[in-house]
This record gives sequence, C-alpha cells and structure tokens, in this order.
Amino acid sequence: MTTLRRLISLLTPYRRWISLSVLLGFLTVASSVGLLATSAWIISRAAERPSIAALSVAVVGVRFFGITRGVFRYLERLVSHETTFHILAGLRVWFYGKIAPLAPARLMQFRSGDLLSRAIGNIETLQEFYVRAVAPPLVALLIALLMAVFFAAFDLILAITVISFMLATSIGVAWLARRLTRQSGAAALAARSALNANVVDMAQGMADVVAFNAEARQAAKIQADSDALSAAHHQLERVGALQTALISLLINLCALAVLILAAPRTEGIVLATLVLAAIASFEAIAPLPIAAAQLSTHLSAAQSLYAVVDADPVVSDPSQPQPMPSDCTLDVEGLRFRYAEGEPYALDGINFSLPQGRAFAIVGASGGGKTTLVNLLLRFWDYREGQIRLGGVDIRQLAAADVRQRIGVVTQQTYLFNTSIRENLLIAKRDATEGQIIAAAQRAQLHDFIMRLPQGYETRVGEFGVNLSGGERQRLAIARALLKDAPLLVLDEPTANLDAQTERSVLEAIRALMAGRTTLLITHRLVGLDQVDQILVLQSGKIVERGTQAELLAQRSVYQHLYSAQREWIG
Repeated sequence: MTTLRRLISLLTPYRRWISLSVLLGFLTVASSVGLLATSAWIISRAAERPSIAALSVAVVGVRFFGITRGVFRYLERLVSHETTFHILAGLRVWFYGKIAPLAPARLMQFRSGDLLSRAIGNIETLQEFYVRAVAPPLVALLIALLMAVFFAAFDLILAITVISFMLATSIGVAWLARRLTRQSGAAALAARSALNANVVDMAQGMADVVAFNAEARQAAKIQADSDALSAAHHQLERVGALQTALISLLINLCALAVLILAAPRTEGIVLATLVLAAIASFEAIAPLPIAAAQLSTHLSAAQSLYAVVDADPVVSDPSQPQPMPSDCTLDVEGLRFRYAEGEPYALDGINFSLPQGRAFAIVGASGGGKTTLVNLLLRFWDYREGQIRLGGVDIRQLAAADVRQRIGVVTQQTYLFNTSIRENLLIAKRDATEGQIIAAAQRAQLHDFIMRLPQGYETRVGEFGVNLSGGERQRLAIARALLKDAPLLVLDEPTANLDAQTERSVLEAIRALMAGRTTLLITHRLVGLDQVDQILVLQSGKIVERGTQAELLAQRSVYQHLYSAQREWIG
C-alpha cells in the first residue's frame, strides 16, 4: 500500500483537474441511467394509451439526457486526456528531478537500456494509472450512492440488491482479476524492461556485435525476452476475457433479481424503468475489475521507478552553502579517496596548489587516478579525507550546482544530444545570443565547418554526435566550454582517440580556450605540455613527480620514461 499511497500523492497537484474529470464522468453515467430509465418509462406508459400531454415531460427528459450524455462524454474525455497529459509531463519532470542528483555515482549500476526503459516505458505505463485506477472507482462510488437513493425511494430491498451486485462486481471480480494478474503483470513489465534494455544495447553496440559475429546470440536474447513478454500478455488477455464474462453474468443476474423483486413491490409501469436503470448503472462498475487487473502492472512500474529514485545521493549540499568565492585558486591538500570501503585508494595523499590564471597538467598511465580527481572536483563523488579548496573555501561547503557553474569541462567522451548544433551549444548557456554562439564557434575553429553544412547551425548531429567526426565533436565541446565562459577549466583527455593532424587542430582550439583561465589538464598524451606552468605525474593514486616539462625531461624521471616511450611509439 505504500507504493499506492506514493503514487496517489503524485497526483495531488492535479486534484482540480481530477475532480472535474470525475464529476463529468459521474454526469455522463447518470445521463445514461436517466436516458434508459426515462425511455423505459415512456414505452411502458405509452402502452396505456395516455394523452400526449402525459408523456411530454418524459419526452423532454429523453431529449435532455440524450443530449447531455453526449456533451458530458465529450467533455469528460477532453478533460481526462488533458489531465493524463499533465500527469505524464509531471511524472517525467519528477523522475528527471529525482535522478539528476544521483548522477553519475548512483546510476552506474543500471544498464543504459534498463534506465531508458524505466524513464520512458514505466512512466508511460503510469500515465494510465489515473484513467484506469483512480477515476473509475470515484465515479463508481458516486453512481452507487445515486442508485442507492434512487432504488431506496421505491423499496429498500431493491437498493440493497443492486448495491450488493455492484459490490460483487467491483470487489469480487476485481479481487479475482487482481489475484490472477499479480504475477503476470509484474512478469510483463520485467520482460518489457529486459527487451528494451537488450534492444538498446544491441542497437548502440551493433558494430561490435557484427564484428564478433554475435548477431545470432543477441537475436536469441531478444527473442527470449519477446516470448516472455508475449506469454505474460496472453495470460493478461485470458484473465481479461474471464472478467468480461463474469461482469456480463453479474449484470444480467442483477437485472433478473431486480425484475423478480420489483414485480410484487412496485407498479408495473416502473418495472422496466428499474431494470434498465440497474443495467445502465453498471457502466460505472464495469471498468473496476479491469482497473484491478492492471493495478499490479502500475504498481510494478512505480516500484521500478522508486528503486532508482529512492537511492541516497552520494553527494549532498550543506544546509547553508557558503557563497561562491570570486578567486579561482584551486588548492588540494592531503586528498585521499576510494570508491568503497575495503577497496584500495584511488587517490592517496594528493597535494598541489593551482593559482588563478595558471595551467597545470596531471599526467600518468591509465588507472592512476586522474579521472577520479576530476570527479571529485566536479562533486560527482564526495571525499572524506583531505580537502579541495576553491578560492580558499572547501568545495563541500559550496552548493554542487554553484561549483559546476564555475567549471568548464571538456572530456574525451563528449556527449551530444540528437538535436541541432545550436541546441547542443546552448546547453552551456541558454540565453546566449547569436553573436556569442558564432564567436565561440570561431574561437574553437568550428564556424567555417558549420557554415559549409546544408543547414548550418540547425544541422542535427545524430545520436551521440554520430554525424560528426571525432575532431568535430571535440571542437564542439570546446565551443560549448567557451560559450559557458567559466573561470576554471578542466580538460580530461581532450585529444584522446584523435589522429595526429586532428589532434594538432584541436590543441590550437584548446590554447584559445585556456587563455586567461585557471586550467587543469588531465592527460596521458604528452603533447603540448610545454605550454603549462607545472606538470604533476600521478602514479597509483600518488603524485610521484612535479615540475615543468623541461625540468622533468632533464632528469631520469617517470615523466621522462613516459615521454620517451610515447615518442618511440609514435615515431
């Protein structure tokens, strides 16, 4: 029930829309009851051959209920869909807002396809929660109260009988449907999530799958997930057919019971009215077993989302963050960090001071702790031992968003969204002017290339920037950093995986980016390091050497060994 309560609490902001939709649903079914009941009374009364004046009020009633039923149904569908779309948009924003503080640390345990399935498929499943599980019971409750008053006006036994059949349909059949679909609903959701995850993984890794002749193996996985999903859906359909048959049976039994009980207790002229009114009232009851059958799917979808959002963020802001300092001097003192207890330290006793406006490079072999330092600086993880100070203030005393706002980042894996070049640039600064965008692209040596494209800045880059080369993606990342104009710059392997010619071009753009900024260059490519003020050599999480490139090359050092090995490999 906790999950159900949490789901209902998410609907609170839309309570007015929901109330209006429920009211319109009630008026729609009430109009249907009024239409059938009035029509039955007219037919029964007409058999006695009265004057037309005796039927005039009822004739007006039939017209009124016939018109209002159509009007209320249209308005109810309009408001219900509007409510559903509002809820769907709200759920997406809620989920994004919850997972943003968890990235990247808490989200690393999820496969990209699995997370995508939760963010899209499960939320789309929950958009039906209001239409299927919330509104129908409320409409049914109002109609049941109306029928209780209506039938009690003729005879209390009739009211008890109709309400009993309503309860048997809404609770009895619903309980049976819920019991029969509990496992198949969860199984359908799990199979769909697995299918989506495998399809996304195969699509993103298609080149590797084909290269290693693994198409058949991956296709078998997808087929197995598809078969499991089909089996779960078949079970749900069988239960749906059973509950439809049971609902029809109970409606007919209710009509028969009203006919038998009403015959000796009421006048013959209202007998058909009572029977048809009872049948029409079940329009509000019939959806309840379907809602109960789908409730397990909704709850499973919600639990899947809560399994993600309920995780505690690795990084939390202080209750009263310190104001951001204007100085961008970066001091690291006694920094030690490991990702989990019992694991070796990724960083062990790091100390350095990077003055404002200067440039340092941190080099070393892969796995030495370079990227870990970037993650701590950006507050993707929090350290417990030592300090990282920005302008003399420990960054743990600053709001994480404020810290990231002061830092421009260029990494080796530039993430580009499947939209236009302009939109990818505007991620850095939403209110950037056209002139600022062009200026940033020109300094990154990208503007001329963009203008040669058929649609210029409106050209779509494709998923992950697939329509651009590696160098173009890196220059786009540099242009984005230029547009952000942050005073502190972190370059994490910005020329990795580039050929020599492209690397030289990107390095020229990087030099333009570094001008006047406090810069921390993280790299294992020992190219262009004569431009930095100091080089820190990181090995097994420790700084083993430091100095300028000339100083380090003048001695038999770890850096000199790395430099010689790299030049020999290139040469």
